[in-house]
Amino acid sequence: MLAVFAPGQGAQSPGMFSPWLELNGVAEQVAAFSEATGLDLARLGTTADADEIKDTAVTQPLLVALGVIAAGQLGLDAADERVVAGHSVGELTAAAVSGALTPKDAVAFAGRRGAEMAAACALVPTGMSVVLGGGDPDAVAAAIEAAGLTAANRNGAGQIVAAGSLDALEAFAANPPEGLRAVRPLAVAGAFHTHYMAPAEQALRAYADSVAIADPHPILLSNADGSAVTTGSELLARLVRQVTLPVRWDLCLATCAALGVTAALELAPGGVLTGIAKRELKGVELVAVKTPDDLDKARALVASSPQHGQGEHTPEFRVVVMPAKGVFTRADTVAEGQPVARGAQIGTVRTNRDEQAIVAGASGVLDEWLRHDGDIVPAGLPVARLSAETSQSGGLT
Repeated sequence: MLAVFAPGQGAQSPGMFSPWLELNGVAEQVAAFSEATGLDLARLGTTADADEIKDTAVTQPLLVALGVIAAGQLGLDAADERVVAGHSVGELTAAAVSGALTPKDAVAFAGRRGAEMAAACALVPTGMSVVLGGGDPDAVAAAIEAAGLTAANRNGAGQIVAAGSLDALEAFAANPPEGLRAVRPLAVAGAFHTHYMAPAEQALRAYADSVAIADPHPILLSNADGSAVTTGSELLARLVRQVTLPVRWDLCLATCAALGVTAALELAPGGVLTGIAKRELKGVELVAVKTPDDLDKARALVASSPQHGQGEHTPEFRVVVMPAKGVFTRADTVAEGQPVARGAQIGTVRTNRDEQAIVAGASGVLDEWLRHDGDIVPAGLPVARLSAETSQSGGLT
């Protein structure tokens, strides 16, 4: 089975549109995307310098535009049986590849998302730092939370990104937990995927009312928890919430492994996600599309990848997430390998104010506990992973 990945911020580089504009029809696509966003994407993607294109309001539509252009050149069809996933804003590219959004609507959404997130960043001085090494990812995430920060990206391959106030980030870097290799500041405008982006989420919720969306096909994985999103309405809601929720790319890769992915293709400007997949998806054939010179190799990978769905059922994965930040305790009435009914209590969370039940939003089999009793878990992060033999309506978040 083939996976198609779409990168997020940090993958951009000056002049990245230049070789693509030489291909038939691409200049017309870029002109349409420019009109949809109110930005001169042709100039920004060719002659703008690194400082100009690292502006969040510019980076996001540029990345999604180039991703959908590459997908179009490869002839990726939403009817084909494959799994798609995008990192952060790349999830909009993935939505277009899955047929849930048109390419133009995906780029327009990215333009609005980038503008709203840039505005939110301007309200309070915040930032992000990549945390390398440190052993157990849950322990590293707990140390980040204990420092008053958020584990905003859990990318796999021992890489976690902390986000929050600049003061808290500087203090964390000056006195990192034992075992960490490095804490390095990232050149970003603010604390993406944290509560600091709440104004952007509110604005995008209103914007989403005007967005036409279809059901993704066949499998689109959500950044929130690595689960497969089955309806357009659920996907649109997740795209809005995504700006304040941590990116769980590690869970997306875990789902790819569980689905039996044998090859992965990263859309332009590729390289970052295939680098992570090389360490997380052992034995999987990988191709990163960086320039049009990589298209023939990518087409060969698409043609040679076995198609899933020839009489074989595609499993559905869901996770149960924390409704509030607090201390997690498992329910003693359910165990790994046992069925869980929709609405069944699988644990509790004790906050500073009260204790709340954690319930399953859909029925399934408890595949794996993702947290231990006594773990302090932020709101929105998963505590248990479920699988189901049949599709369930709705989601677990």
